[in-house]
Parts: sequence; structure tokens; C-alpha cells
Amino acid sequence: MAYATDTRTFGATFGERFSGLRASLADRYAKYKVYRSTMTELDTLSDRELADLGIHRSSIRAIAIEAAYDTK
Repeated sequence: MAYATDTRTFGATFGERFSGLRASLADRYAKYKVYRSTMTELDTLSDRELADLGIHRSSIRAIAIEAAYDTK
């Protein structure tokens, strides 16, 4: 049985692919920074302050993920 493989790149040079990878990593890092910042800020609040905001300590991680990654 014979097999034929045809691989082509459609206009994406190495520089373009590297640039896309770099932009993707920069975007992921920026989102991670928002996540860490939100986690740190909410974690430093007391239970009373969190209760005033209507947030339970166990939901801090979910709130940080939603803030950083726009998931609901």
C-alpha cells in the first residue's frame, strides 16, 4: 500500500509564526498577572470585608479566574 503526504505552509514565514507565538505568550502572561493581582487583593481582605462585598473566601479563586479570563 502506498501513502502520499503533502505538507504545505500557506504564507506563514518563520518570523510571522514566531511573532504570533510571542504575542500569544504576552497575552497569556498579561491575563495571568490580572489573575494573580485579583487573588492577592481579595486574599488580603478580612472575612468581614469579604462578607460586606458578598464574597465567600472559597469563591476568591473563581472570581479571579472570571476577572482574568472572562469565563462565566
